[in-house]
Parts: sequence; structure tokens; C-alpha cells
Amino acid sequence: MKQKAFAVIIMSCFLVLTTLSALSLAEEKKPPDALAIKLDGAKLPPVKFSHTVHVEKNKIECATCHHKDADPKQPGACTKCHPAVEGKGSTPIAKDAFHKLCQTCHKENSAKGVKAPTACNECHKK
Repeated sequence: MKQKAFAVIIMSCFLVLTTLSALSLAEEKKPPDALAIKLDGAKLPPVKFSHTVHVEKNKIECATCHHKDADPKQPGACTKCHPAVEGKGSTPIAKDAFHKLCQTCHKENSAKGVKAPTACNECHKK
């Protein structure tokens, strides 16, 4: 009888630990909220970017920006694919990629009456 009770306790502990381990691995890692996006050689101040505003408030999927990352939850640097300067690679340079992505979305939202910065100094604040 004692051996059966001991076996049940051991199995219960094993199941609880396995479940907790699986839950902790499955828990989505939250990205840092405040980022300063600065590219090498940029003449304007860095852009202060908020994941909270874009992902939680505006419901933008991670893959919208991190479109080519194998694991969008652990994205690499944009300059991994987008070169910092012209002539190094076949993808658009990082500055152009950022501007096209951000400005397109911001202009579309502004046209719908949703406040989004569209002028240079609204994102590149000194």
C-alpha cells in the first residue's frame, strides 16, 4: 500500500513539473517596449519606438516588421538583411526599408483618422 501511494506521489510530482516546464517554455517572451532605432551614419536623431503602442494598442503583428526572421519572437538586426549603405546587397538599404514600412502604415492610418506621425521631426525628435 505504501509503495502504491509513493508511486502515485512521484507520478503526480512528475506530471506537475512537466506541465510547469511546458507552460514556461510556451510563455511568450515580451519584447522590450522602448527602443531607439539608430542606423550607422544617420544624420537625424534616432527614432524612439514603442512596442506597446504598435503591438498591444494598434494590434500590429510582429511579422509585419520582422517579416523575414525565422523566429519573429527573437528577431535579428534589420541590417542582417538590409545593408546600412547603398551597394551592399540586393535588398533595400535599412533607412529606405524603415521609411517605406513606417511611412506607408502611418499615412494609411492618418487617412483613416488615426493619429500617426508622418513628418520627419515627429519621429526623429531631438
